[in-house]
Amino acid sequence: MAKSNILIIEDSPSLALGYAAQLEEVGYGVTLASTLAEAREALQGSRFAAALLDLQLPDGDGLSLLEERDEQSPAFIVITSDGSLSRAIAAMRVGAFDFLVKPVAGTRLLATARSAVEQRKDANKTNASHRTEDGPRFHGFIGQSPVMKEVFRTIEQVADSRACVFVTGESGTGKEVTAEALHSASRRSDKAFVAINCGAIPENLLESELFGHVKGAFTGAVENRIGAAKAADGGTLFLDEICEMELKLQVKLLRFLQTGMIQRVGSSRAEPVDVRIVCATNRDPMREVAEGRFREDLFYRLNVIPIHLPALRDRGDDILMLAERLTATIAEEERRQGVRLSANARSEILSYPWPGNVRELQNSLRRAIVTSGQDEVEIDISTPSSFAATRPITYEPAQAPPPQLKEESPQQLTQDTRWEGMTLAEVERVVIEAAINRNKGNITRAARELEVNPSTIYRKLEKWAGSS
Repeated sequence: MAKSNILIIEDSPSLALGYAAQLEEVGYGVTLASTLAEAREALQGSRFAAALLDLQLPDGDGLSLLEERDEQSPAFIVITSDGSLSRAIAAMRVGAFDFLVKPVAGTRLLATARSAVEQRKDANKTNASHRTEDGPRFHGFIGQSPVMKEVFRTIEQVADSRACVFVTGESGTGKEVTAEALHSASRRSDKAFVAINCGAIPENLLESELFGHVKGAFTGAVENRIGAAKAADGGTLFLDEICEMELKLQVKLLRFLQTGMIQRVGSSRAEPVDVRIVCATNRDPMREVAEGRFREDLFYRLNVIPIHLPALRDRGDDILMLAERLTATIAEEERRQGVRLSANARSEILSYPWPGNVRELQNSLRRAIVTSGQDEVEIDISTPSSFAATRPITYEPAQAPPPQLKEESPQQLTQDTRWEGMTLAEVERVVIEAAINRNKGNITRAARELEVNPSTIYRKLEKWAGSS
C-alpha cells in the first residue's frame, strides 16, 4: 500500500526536522516548507493527506492557507504556542482538523497525524446518510425555523473535525440530541458514542467514571474498569452538565485534552485515547468562569466550536411540527392509534412559552394522551407550569413548607411538628413543588433556589406525573 504524504509547514528548522523524523519513522512520506510561498508551491504540485501548519510564517499568516483550501486540500493540523491559543481556535473555526500546542509530545503528534490521514482517506467516500436530510427532520431534530437551520448547518460543517464543541441552551432544548447528531454525521459514527452526566455522578466517583480505575484503587474497586473516555476511543465523548465538574477534576480534564492521554485512578501508566469531545451546559459558562467555578483555560479549550440551541418558544412553527410528531410517537407507544391534537390544543401549544422546552412539551403531550379517552386530544396548559396543569398543586396548611424555611436553624426544624407523619420523599415533593410555584413555574429558577440541577427537578416531576 502506498504511504501517505504529509506536508510540514514550519519555519524553525529544528522543529521541522524533529517532526519529520518522527513521522518518517512510522512510514509517512514528508515534505518540508518554511514559508507560505513554498507551501503553496508544494500543495499545487503534490497530493498530501495531512499538513502540519505553523501559523506564524516569515511571509504571512498560515490562516490564509486554510481560507484557500478546497476539496483536494490536506487535513490541516495547526501547531501553535500557548500564547497563540486563541488563533488556533480561530483556525479550527475556519476548517482546521485539529491543533497541537508546543512543545508537542511524540505520541500526540503521531496519533493526531494518523487520525488526520484517515479522515482525508475517507473524504471522497460517499456517505449520503451522514448529510443533511431533506424536509423537517435532521439527525433526531425536527424543525425548519431559520434558527434551527443555522444549527444544522453548523453541525454539518464541523461534524468531521476533531474540534471540541460546546453546546449551550436551556434545559430541554436538545443538547444531547446535538451531540448525537455531531457523532452520527461524522466518520466516527461506526464507533462508540458515550454520554456522561457530570452533575449526576458524585464528585468522588466522577474521575473513575471518566478515566477508569484499577482494582484496589479505592474501597469498592473490586476489578479493573475502563472509563467513559476509553470506552469512547475512536468515537465521541459527550460531557453533559460540564459546569458541574469540580475544579480538581477540571485540571485533569484539561490535561487529557492537551495530551490525549488518560491515567486510570490507581494506575501509574498513561494510555492514549482518540475521542471527539462534545460538552454541554444550561448555565452561562462565561459567568461560571467569572465567578471562579469553571477554569478559564479549560473553557477556551472546550469552546472551540460553540453551538447555542434556541428555546422552543423562539422556534416559531417548529413547535407544531414537534407536537404533531411527538403525538404520533407517544400514541404508538401507548397503543392509542388514531389520536390527534384538537385545533384548540394546537392553538394552546403555539401560545404557551414552554419554559421546560421540548422535554416539557413531550411530558405534557404524554399526560394528555394517557388521560384522554378521546381520539381528539385537548391539552391543558392554563397554569404557569404545565406539569401542574392537569393536577394543580395544593396542600393542607399543616403540610405546606414554612416560608421562612431557609432561615430556620436545624434545631427549629427538628422540633417543627408540621413535618410529622411525612416521609422524606413526601417532604422533598412538597419543597420542590412549592419552589416551582414561588417561581411561577420556572424550573431553572426553582432549581437555582434549591441549589440542584434543573434536570433533577424534571426527573422528579416526570416520575410524579407517571404515578399520579
